[in-house]
Amino acid sequence: MHIRPAIPADIPADIPALCQLLDQLLAQEAEFTPDRAAQQRGLAAIIADPAVGEILVAVEDARIVAMVNLLYTISTALGARVALLEDMVVDAATRGAGVGSALLERAIAHAREIGCRRLTLLTDADNLAAQRFYGRQGFTHSAMRPLRRVL
Repeated sequence: MHIRPAIPADIPADIPALCQLLDQLLAQEAEFTPDRAAQQRGLAAIIADPAVGEILVAVEDARIVAMVNLLYTISTALGARVALLEDMVVDAATRGAGVGSALLERAIAHAREIGCRRLTLLTDADNLAAQRFYGRQGFTHSAMRPLRRVL
């Protein structure tokens, strides 16, 4: 298995595989349902503009088996770049083999390398397995509470 960034040249090959992974992720999310056209637009926008974010993929036997997005902004509190970690998903057939841990460790290292001072992520409140997974990687609960408004 190797981990690489998704790049514009790979969009035609990568996006269908990434959408299949997102289908698995969104099927377990309380607030979202899969929307292939929206997913394709979002993925292409991230891949096309590294200032917006980056997608890291884990590839095994020439097949994408996991992905994670890092979306960038600036924190005025920290005076530095920070990232939102989104869409962390490992193909169901590959789970339990350490792929997710390796991918998350690489994403954390990459965020550090490019000067990010904080990573934030959201999980469903009832997804205790994900919370344990992220806890093992050093993520802690925040006193901040997410609020959303759909526009």
